Amino acid sequence: MKRSRFARWKWSLTLSLVLFVFAVLIVTMILGGLIVFNMHNVGMFHARDDSHADNVNDFLLLMIGICVILGPALTGFFSRKALNPIRRVIEAIHKVSEGDFKVKVDIKGISELEELSESFNKMTLELSSIETLRSDFINNFSHEFKTPIVSLRGFAKLLKDGDLTEAERQEYLDIIITESERLSELSTNVLNLSKYETLDIVTDKEQFRLDEQIRRTLVILEPKWSKKDLYIDVELDEILYDGNSDLIQQIWINLLDNAIKFSPAADTIKIRLEKLSGSIRVAIRDNGIGMDEQTKDHIFDKFYQGDLSHAKTGYGLGLAIVRRIVQLCGGTIEVQSALGEGSTFTVSLPE
Repeated sequence: MKRSRFARWKWSLTLSLVLFVFAVLIVTMILGGLIVFNMHNVGMFHARDDSHADNVNDFLLLMIGICVILGPALTGFFSRKALNPIRRVIEAIHKVSEGDFKVKVDIKGISELEELSESFNKMTLELSSIETLRSDFINNFSHEFKTPIVSLRGFAKLLKDGDLTEAERQEYLDIIITESERLSELSTNVLNLSKYETLDIVTDKEQFRLDEQIRRTLVILEPKWSKKDLYIDVELDEILYDGNSDLIQQIWINLLDNAIKFSPAADTIKIRLEKLSGSIRVAIRDNGIGMDEQTKDHIFDKFYQGDLSHAKTGYGLGLAIVRRIVQLCGGTIEVQSALGEGSTFTVSLPE
């Protein structure tokens, strides 16, 4: 279907060009003939009486001379109008190069030009979305990075006050340590995301037990889920996986940390690992606050946080890192969620 559609568009443009050239040729010959006829009538051109052949030759030579002059003139005149759509596209491209991604072009008539118009509009829409994401990334990063720095500076200044009690001094030092760790974690996440985004091939692969890796991740996060008195419901098939162990573990750390963070106290987190036909599936289910449709659409965007109140700690980078690692492994990640009904993140990895 695509080939025949393209052929139809290609023929449409070819036909348009042929008809244009043919029309200019016919108009030039008609006008040339009328000019010669009028010249003859007003006495500017006289036929020879002695030779019919000579008269025909003179007429043809004069016709050719007039057409040579008239043809380019008519072509230039009509082509200006015919090339207007191309000029509009060129003008729009100049605007895009200057940073205006809201420009649109609407060309009707020739199929190829309509396709060009649609493709151009899709391109500007995509560029506009990328520019918005870039702007949001910079704004959010600046905010997340600036906040702990301001806090560090403020409490460092307070520590210079000699009237502080020992308890106050220890409290301010604890805050400085916490904010320093927050900055360190943010910097690490940004560097990791940058590294993974520029990575094309996963190296240092080895065979390891995927179920054991998830169990070790739960042990690492045990202080967090124990503090909230959470019950971890685990069903893990014994699966050997060939991949980069450190890279894969980042997936489970981020997903489980999110599940713990958004789960209510004394609740349950379900973890399932199973081998399907041609793939491995891991599902992590929590009974937390859940997400609306808008949040689900942007949950994997950098620095996006569905919790606009920032009641939960985080920087909106964990899930962006998870998605990139899953993509590098040739897998997919999906989320099912509804407000008040919790969330289920499902990772599918190729065998």
